[in-house]
Amino acid sequence: MVKVLLNGCSGKMGTAISTLSNDFDDLEIVGGIDRSKNSFDYPIFASPNEVTIEYDVLLDFSRADALKGLLDLTEKTNKPLVICSTGFTKEDLDLIDEKSKTLPLFKSANMSLGINLINSLLKKVSPLLYGNYDIEIIEKHHNQKVDSPSGTAILLADTIKDSLKDETHYVYGREGQKKREKSEIGIHAVRGGGIVGDHDVIFAGKGEVIELSHKAISRDVFATGALKACEFMAKVNKPGLYNMDDVIGL
Repeated sequence: MVKVLLNGCSGKMGTAISTLSNDFDDLEIVGGIDRSKNSFDYPIFASPNEVTIEYDVLLDFSRADALKGLLDLTEKTNKPLVICSTGFTKEDLDLIDEKSKTLPLFKSANMSLGINLINSLLKKVSPLLYGNYDIEIIEKHHNQKVDSPSGTAILLADTIKDSLKDETHYVYGREGQKKREKSEIGIHAVRGGGIVGDHDVIFAGKGEVIELSHKAISRDVFATGALKACEFMAKVNKPGLYNMDDVIGL
């Protein structure tokens, strides 16, 4: 049985993960970390440095500012850390890369199988289309999401950018009077209501428009991916930075 310690257990995603974990026969949530309590039957600690229970995998689905405390706990226990939060600074990402040299870490901006399949497809189609198509990314989320653009939009944009030989740059939204440059990859954020998460990658040519779209209709899709990542990381005993490609075998 994989014993999971869940950071952010009282949030919307934490609640979804706790509920969905009951469908996993080989996994259980044995404790949580959160300043708020929830109704699930496991102990909750106010911070990582107060954790007193043993666990196999530490799962984080909270906010970027929790990173350092979670890494400290991971260094103490030497147990894998699954990072599902977004909104990290460059310094945060550099710290994750550095710590992955000595710790087993997992990081993904999106835990959905569909998004990761689209991301894999973008590596192949972007170099083929870029010459004759303009590339724009539109992401939509609920009005409580803190970071924008979304981590997933940045993940998709980085994949496109890294797959191209030509130099490109990001443009976040547009205003004023200026023509679009060929080297732009547009990234646009929409916030409203209870949108779980929509992402559209648009390749706009002169005679046709090709769109790759993903619409999350329930947080369960992210919760399932997070728990599958925990199952995978429980078997990892070597330092490194793992992602959803490792989980789904891409």
